Amino acid sequence: MQAVRSILVVLDPEHAHSRALTRAKLIASVTDARLHLLMCDKRRDHSTLLSLLGKQLQEDGFDHVTHEAAWRDNLHDTIIHVQQREGCELVIKEHRPDNPLKRALLTPADWKLLRACPCAVLMVKSERPWTGGNVLAAVDVGNQDEDHQRLHASIVDHGYEIARLAKGALHVISAHPSPMLSAADPVYQLSDTIEQRYRQACAAFQAQYGIAGDCLHVAEGPADVLIPHTEKQMDAVVTVIGTVCRTGLTGALIGNTCEVVLDALEGDVLVLKSEEAMAHLADAAR
Repeated sequence: MQAVRSILVVLDPEHAHSRALTRAKLIASVTDARLHLLMCDKRRDHSTLLSLLGKQLQEDGFDHVTHEAAWRDNLHDTIIHVQQREGCELVIKEHRPDNPLKRALLTPADWKLLRACPCAVLMVKSERPWTGGNVLAAVDVGNQDEDHQRLHASIVDHGYEIARLAKGALHVISAHPSPMLSAADPVYQLSDTIEQRYRQACAAFQAQYGIAGDCLHVAEGPADVLIPHTEKQMDAVVTVIGTVCRTGLTGALIGNTCEVVLDALEGDVLVLKSEEAMAHLADAAR
């Protein structure tokens, strides 16, 4: 979070009170980041409201505030176009769940944004203050490839920074798979051996990142079930999660974990990507 120098705040034209702007002010008050307010609406003029919000922010001590109204072909393309042009390292947007039937037929706009946006995205779901709340970071400790290792480091680092900002505690969840008799590796054929391997990986992970034993949670099962369950147990105000940015037919049929859990989580969700994924998405956006 300390590296964030420019924040794109996506305002909702249908809701006057912006949860996204509340979170942006909290982060900018610590990082001194510039705030760029974006209203995505092709039907109405919001210039008066944007000017008023900009003036209020400057009166509140936020000196670097800009704003605009824009619309391209769709919501996520508009946001990404502005994010790229303005050089924003963080997009903050309020998330409102789609109708289940609509979600079954069409890929939700927020899912498309999470897949294609070349920077971190904070989806705001709650008005609950972060102060004093727990922060949950979701990682796959058993995945040892370098790309995932760097993503894990980013997830934990952001989790610690948010916990310091909120004066709360960081908890880490890692789900390990259930046994599969058909697995080529014998380790993954028995529950005890799977858990043992993950526990060993977790011990090294704890030592590397200074995570207390009672703040690391390892459990068997699918991540999209365990992450919301642990969030409720920990009463977390923010969950930090990474995505592999799956797209195309595979993304449509399977989805990414962050997309699947987005509606199931009660608190805010910060979605991060690896440096390689962000570079690839930035090239695609250009």
